Amino acid sequence: MGVRFRDRLTPEGQRFFWELAELKELEVRVGFQRGKSQEEDGTDMCDVAAFNELGTDHIPARPFIRQSVDDNESKINSFLKEEVKDFAQGKSAEQILKEIGIFQKDLMQDKITSGSFAPNAESTIKKKGSSKPLVDTGRMRQSVNYVIQKKGSGDD
Repeated sequence: MGVRFRDRLTPEGQRFFWELAELKELEVRVGFQRGKSQEEDGTDMCDVAAFNELGTDHIPARPFIRQSVDDNESKINSFLKEEVKDFAQGKSAEQILKEIGIFQKDLMQDKITSGSFAPNAESTIKKKGSSKPLVDTGRMRQSVNYVIQKKGSGDD
């Protein structure tokens, strides 16, 4: 029986392949996790985000999630290229995914704050005292988060 390729690797090489296998099994999800945050009336923040992202009969679409990706494509690609280099130099799969989660979370929060969206209706302005869409109590912006999990887990 011959010697396998992986048996001949240095400890650093073995670690790299172990981290690569780990990365293959994990994913990072950025956005709103159901049941983690609610409005004062009990509405799940995941639903509030969806209502605003996609629009409803009474709320125009304010696609802050899509725009956080679409408006930052080159920035995201540059960031990911650097993460690949860091991974090749020994950074762990979990650390890479954490950094991706934080990076995209920041982009999404920035879009909530500074995005150009359909203005609030007069009735909404009177109710919350501001014409700024997506920003009222700050709860939705604060609820943006990320989770690292096994691929496919938590799919409903």
